[in-house]
Amino acid sequence: MATASPQLLQALQWRYATKTFDPSQRIPTETWEALESALVLTASSYGLQPWKFLVITDAELRAQLRPHSWNQSQITDCSHLVVLLKKREILAADADRLIEATASTRGIDASLLEGYRQMIQVDLIDGPRSQAIGQWSANQVYIALGNLLTSAALLEVDTCAIEGFSPSDYDKILGLESSDYQSCVVCACGYRSAEDKYAGLAKVRYSASDLIEHR
Repeated sequence: MATASPQLLQALQWRYATKTFDPSQRIPTETWEALESALVLTASSYGLQPWKFLVITDAELRAQLRPHSWNQSQITDCSHLVVLLKKREILAADADRLIEATASTRGIDASLLEGYRQMIQVDLIDGPRSQAIGQWSANQVYIALGNLLTSAALLEVDTCAIEGFSPSDYDKILGLESSDYQSCVVCACGYRSAEDKYAGLAKVRYSASDLIEHR
């Protein structure tokens, strides 16, 4: 079941930040369900999963978001638009939820996980990192984004990660202002237009010798 190395590298070479999507092409249901599952399966620190993923296909809602996204056409022309949300705070209830889910899934007593729960408490809830928990949550969301980009490439689905947007305006339009989550980053998913000139450009990457050291 392992993906062959050439297949992985070919998919990563094929992938690029798609600038122009073909709005007539929709991602098949089965393919999209696999990508949603990939998001759910993303790794996170402590396994806390401090995120939610809003999948927006409603044309009217996307039209409202586009002016707050530097008017980028990907917002309205892609097949599926994903707004990746980060959790505003990590609370004791979040640690409790994880412990309960772990105990239930693995069929063990939650008391056996108390030491693990205390690690979360000391680090993220009471410790110094609690003062920068928004950045910590954003770091986790970007792991999910990377997983989505790679998974999509393997399924030959085009993507474009978008930071050029107003999170506060997104939160207002999406009704998130009083929620536990806030907009972090956006990813447009679909299929490239034949007219996207960027599709044929050579990928610009520094050499492995510049970026990778072996010690």
